[in-house]
Amino acid sequence: MIVGVGIDVVDVERFGQSLERTPGLLERLFTEEERSLPLNSLAARFAAKEALAKALGAPVGLNWQDATVRRGEDGRPHLHITGTVEARADDLGVHAWHVSLSHDAGIASAVVVAEG
Repeated sequence: MIVGVGIDVVDVERFGQSLERTPGLLERLFTEEERSLPLNSLAARFAAKEALAKALGAPVGLNWQDATVRRGEDGRPHLHITGTVEARADDLGVHAWHVSLSHDAGIASAVVVAEG
Protein backbone atom coordinates (compact mmCIF):
# COMPACT_ATOMS: atom_id res chain seq x y z
CA MET A 1 0.00 0.00 0.00
CA ILE A 2 1.27 3.48 -0.88
CA VAL A 3 1.34 5.70 2.20
CA GLY A 4 2.56 8.82 0.44
CA VAL A 5 4.30 10.25 -2.60
CA GLY A 6 6.47 13.35 -2.75
CA ILE A 7 8.19 15.18 -5.58
CA ASP A 8 10.46 18.21 -5.57
CA VAL A 9 12.61 20.19 -8.00
CA VAL A 10 15.57 22.45 -7.21
CA ASP A 11 17.31 25.07 -9.34
CA VAL A 12 20.94 24.00 -8.87
CA GLU A 13 22.50 27.44 -9.36
CA ARG A 14 20.09 29.13 -6.97
CA PHE A 15 20.61 26.34 -4.42
CA GLY A 16 24.39 26.84 -4.66
CA GLN A 17 23.94 30.57 -4.08
CA SER A 18 21.87 29.82 -0.97
CA LEU A 19 24.61 27.55 0.37
CA GLU A 20 27.21 30.28 -0.21
CA ARG A 21 25.05 33.04 1.24
CA THR A 22 23.90 31.24 4.40
CA PRO A 23 26.60 30.05 6.80
CA GLY A 24 25.70 26.74 8.40
CA LEU A 25 23.10 25.76 5.81
CA LEU A 26 25.23 22.91 4.46
CA GLU A 27 25.59 21.47 7.98
CA ARG A 28 21.89 21.95 8.76
CA LEU A 29 20.60 20.26 5.60
CA PHE A 30 23.07 17.44 5.07
CA THR A 31 24.66 14.66 7.06
CA GLU A 32 28.43 14.49 7.25
CA GLU A 33 28.62 11.78 4.60
CA GLU A 34 26.58 13.90 2.14
CA ARG A 35 28.42 17.22 2.56
CA SER A 36 31.40 16.39 0.33
CA LEU A 37 29.26 15.63 -2.74
CA PRO A 38 29.23 17.93 -5.79
CA LEU A 39 26.58 20.65 -5.98
CA ASN A 40 24.35 18.74 -8.46
CA SER A 41 24.23 15.78 -6.09
CA LEU A 42 23.57 18.00 -3.07
CA ALA A 43 20.69 19.69 -4.88
CA ALA A 44 19.20 16.30 -5.82
CA ARG A 45 19.52 15.10 -2.23
CA PHE A 46 17.87 18.26 -0.95
CA ALA A 47 15.03 17.63 -3.41
CA ALA A 48 14.81 14.06 -2.07
CA LYS A 49 14.56 15.31 1.52
CA GLU A 50 11.80 17.74 0.51
CA ALA A 51 10.01 14.94 -1.37
CA LEU A 52 10.42 12.66 1.65
CA ALA A 53 8.78 15.26 3.89
CA LYS A 54 5.90 15.57 1.42
CA ALA A 55 5.48 11.78 1.30
CA LEU A 56 5.16 11.86 5.10
CA GLY A 57 2.51 14.58 4.99
CA ALA A 58 4.93 17.50 5.54
CA PRO A 59 4.79 17.37 9.34
CA VAL A 60 6.41 20.14 11.37
CA GLY A 61 9.55 19.18 13.28
CA LEU A 62 11.39 16.84 10.90
CA ASN A 63 15.16 17.14 11.30
CA TRP A 64 17.05 17.18 7.98
CA GLN A 65 19.91 15.31 9.67
CA ASP A 66 17.54 12.37 10.24
CA ALA A 67 17.46 11.45 6.53
CA THR A 68 20.47 10.48 4.45
CA VAL A 69 20.38 9.62 0.76
CA ARG A 70 22.94 6.92 0.07
CA ARG A 71 24.00 5.22 -3.13
CA GLY A 72 23.49 1.47 -2.94
CA GLU A 73 25.85 -1.12 -4.37
CA ASP A 74 23.44 -1.31 -7.30
CA GLY A 75 23.99 2.43 -7.93
CA ARG A 76 20.44 3.34 -6.98
CA PRO A 77 19.68 5.91 -4.27
CA HIS A 78 18.39 4.63 -0.94
CA LEU A 79 17.07 6.44 2.12
CA HIS A 80 18.52 5.87 5.56
CA ILE A 81 16.25 7.36 8.22
CA THR A 82 16.61 7.92 11.96
CA GLY A 83 15.13 10.08 14.72
CA THR A 84 12.23 12.36 13.78
CA VAL A 85 11.87 10.97 10.27
CA GLU A 86 11.89 7.37 11.46
CA ALA A 87 9.32 8.18 14.16
CA ARG A 88 6.93 9.75 11.64
CA ALA A 89 7.43 6.87 9.19
CA ASP A 90 6.70 4.37 11.99
CA ASP A 91 3.53 6.29 12.94
CA LEU A 92 2.33 5.99 9.34
CA GLY A 93 3.37 2.34 8.96
CA VAL A 94 6.03 2.98 6.32
CA HIS A 95 8.30 -0.03 5.85
CA ALA A 96 9.87 0.65 2.44
CA TRP A 97 11.03 3.64 0.40
CA HIS A 98 11.42 4.13 -3.32
CA VAL A 99 13.62 7.02 -4.45
CA SER A 100 14.50 8.45 -7.84
CA LEU A 101 16.95 11.33 -8.33
CA SER A 102 17.85 13.29 -11.45
CA HIS A 103 19.84 16.37 -12.36
CA ASP A 104 20.13 17.87 -15.82
CA ALA A 105 20.12 21.32 -17.45
CA GLY A 106 20.54 23.08 -14.11
CA ILE A 107 17.60 21.38 -12.41
CA ALA A 108 17.72 18.63 -9.78
CA SER A 109 14.63 16.58 -9.03
CA ALA A 110 13.52 13.75 -6.80
CA VAL A 111 10.54 11.52 -6.32
CA VAL A 112 9.98 9.57 -3.08
CA VAL A 113 7.33 6.92 -2.54
CA ALA A 114 6.59 5.72 1.00
CA GLU A 115 5.22 2.18 1.10
CA GLY A 116 3.35 0.65 4.02
